[in-house]
Parts: sequence; structure tokens; C-alpha cells
Amino acid sequence: MVSNYHIDGKSVGPTGLGLMGFSWNPDVVVSDEQAFEALKAAIEHNATFWNGGEFYGRPKPETNLQLISRYFTKYPEDADKVFLSIKGGVDQLTWMPDGTPEKIRESIDNSLKFLDGKKALDMFCLARIGKVSVEESVKAIKEYLDEGKIKGICLSEVGADTIRRASKIAPISAVEIEFSLFSREAETNGVFDVCKELNIPIIAYSPIGKGLLTGQLKPQDLSAGDFRAHFDRFKEENFKKNFALVEKIQQIAARKGASAGQIALSWIRSLSNTGNYPVIIPIPGTVNPKRVVENSTHIELNAEDLKEIDEFLATFQVSGYRYNQQMEAGNYR
Repeated sequence: MVSNYHIDGKSVGPTGLGLMGFSWNPDVVVSDEQAFEALKAAIEHNATFWNGGEFYGRPKPETNLQLISRYFTKYPEDADKVFLSIKGGVDQLTWMPDGTPEKIRESIDNSLKFLDGKKALDMFCLARIGKVSVEESVKAIKEYLDEGKIKGICLSEVGADTIRRASKIAPISAVEIEFSLFSREAETNGVFDVCKELNIPIIAYSPIGKGLLTGQLKPQDLSAGDFRAHFDRFKEENFKKNFALVEKIQQIAARKGASAGQIALSWIRSLSNTGNYPVIIPIPGTVNPKRVVENSTHIELNAEDLKEIDEFLATFQVSGYRYNQQMEAGNYR
């Protein structure tokens, strides 16, 4: 059993839910019926930290927010059960980070407009550092915090120094980064250290390696509209090398009577708030209600299991960038 955590005094489950897939892929239309069933399952299984985006949606950027609004219109009783984080600060024409005060205000105002008072904006997350300093961006977000229009501030894909600087401007409620068995940069780049020191929870997106750690995905399965088709680790030559880690996790999963994805998520939960690790809340994304339940089910990993994973990771070299070389340059700033 993994305990709940608290963000800004509000209890959240040890696993959350990423909402990007509900509206991002133009090749996949998710009906309200399916989406609502998945969102209901998340609440029922304590995956109460929901991570959406003001720019998550094609062809219309408001699609993700519209879906969230429709859900709370139908189920107003669920509004207080969920901690909602919305990411913004992105130019929706170029998809480039834009943290200028003007763009920040536009993003937050847009989010509040579509939520329409049906659900509080528990946290606004600056998508990445772009165009201006983090201090200038956080000052703009803080205006909404001071006015009570949002309840917390989150930073995404930021470095340790940036977190420290931002914390001097306003309280930082959470830091969102990619963290998984395939992406462990935060263990050595100072991000975990500063978040542990400042008691800032980590929101871990892509905790199953963008689906790679399920063991059920192959490069040829990715449609043209699937953003993963453009990322290095999913290129065939890298995929084959990276699958060695997947096979190791599958071995442990078979022994535990679990799925590979469950082992990957349970590994993160096992590290959370232990030793030098801050609180880490993984937010796997899925529109499948059964997968929501699976992802929320913790598999207890004993000392031998964790040692086996550590020993494998010590000799394993991930092949390819998290995204690609050009995009990688804009991360952890």
C-alpha cells in the first residue's frame, strides 16, 4: 500500500493521470463516453492528480480543456475529488515555449474560461522556459495566485538552478519532468536534490517510457499522427537496443504476476520520498479504463527486485535522445 501525498494541502493519490492522449492525436478520436469512463475509473482508483494542457488538442488548442469542462459539467460532484494541473505558456502556432507575461495571462485566462468555474484550477504549469527569464514568467503567474484565481504554480522541464530562482519569486507547488526507467537524468542533474531540499513534489510524465515499457509497442505500430514516431528512441535501430530493458522488466513482471508497465510504475513509487528522492507522482496517460486500473495498482517490489533492477540499469545504456537532438537542447533549462 502506497500512501497519498499532499500538494498545497490537498490529498492526491500516489499515481496520477496524464490527459494529453485524450485530445492530442488527430488520428484518434476519443468519445466522451470512453473518456468519461476512464476519468471515472481514475477517481475510483485514487488517480486523482490530473495533468492537462491548454495547448493539448488538434486541430483546436482548447480541446483538452473543453473535454475536462464537459466532464465536470456532467459530474459536478467530482470537482473537489480531483487536483487539476493545466500546462500552458506555448505559442499554439509554432508550438514553441513562450513564457512572456502576455502569453502567460492568455494561457491562464483561456484555461479559466473553459473551466468556467466548474472546476478550480489547482495548479498552472509553465510548460518550458521560453523567450523570457523564469523570474519574469513566475511573476506573471503569481499575479493569478495572489488574486486567488489559481491555487499553485508548477514548472515543467526545468533545471536545478531555475527551480531555486523561481522559488525566490513565489512558492513552487510541483516540478514536472520526464522520469522513468528510460529517463533518469533528474537523479544526477540536481533536480531531485533541489526538490528534496525544498520539499517540492515531482510530477513524472511518460513514466512508462511513452509506452515503450509496456512491451506491447513496436515502431511500425505508430501512425503518422503519433508524435513518438519522430523521437529517437522509437527509431528502429535504437528501439532494438532499448528493448533489452523492456525484456528485463518483463522477466520481473512474469515472476510477480504483473504487467511490465505495472513494474515500471511500481519502481517509481518505490523510490518516491525515500533516501535522496523527493516525492514522485507518476502520471501515466491512457484513455483505456482498464489500463487506468492497471496503472493504479501497486506491485510490491522487495529489496531483491529493486537490486536486480539497479544492477541491470548500471550496465544498460539507453540508445537515443528522449526526443531528438534539437528538442533536447530546450529541456532542463
